[in-house]
Amino acid sequence: MPLYEHVFLARQDASPQQVEELTAQMTGIVEGLGGKVTKTENWGVRSLTYRMNKNRKAHFVLLNIDAPSAAIAEIERQERISEDVIRYLSTRVEELEEGPSAMMRKSDRDRERDDRGGGFRGEREGGFRGDREGGFRGDRGDRGPRRPREDAETPADQE
Repeated sequence: MPLYEHVFLARQDASPQQVEELTAQMTGIVEGLGGKVTKTENWGVRSLTYRMNKNRKAHFVLLNIDAPSAAIAEIERQERISEDVIRYLSTRVEELEEGPSAMMRKSDRDRERDDRGGGFRGEREGGFRGDREGGFRGDRGDRGPRRPREDAETPADQE
């Protein structure tokens, strides 16, 4: 059977229980049509790059699915009907990723960095550009000979 990665975004004002119920509903559809959900990841509430349907944040959920295309079509149909789902994306893949997804690995790295004490930009090394040696632009070196301006009328104007 084909393999799919399916991500959907639920409204930020939906409770975590509602998001879990929505995920369970999608899993039930897949299993009812002869497929299986191999992995489910809830990425939590994250900020959106731009507003979608008056929402600035959304619950992100990833489903790794091993199912026929009819199951994906039915999931997408149900998500179009649901008012809680803002956006969804299904991608067919050659193989499903084992272990945590890139988003979960990123959050683990962020958590480790916060544990080390590097929370704000100013606390990390090189927090702002004012600490560079040689001024803000650094040493730009020799720029080579100056060319005369073409619109200059006299040699004195060329300099």
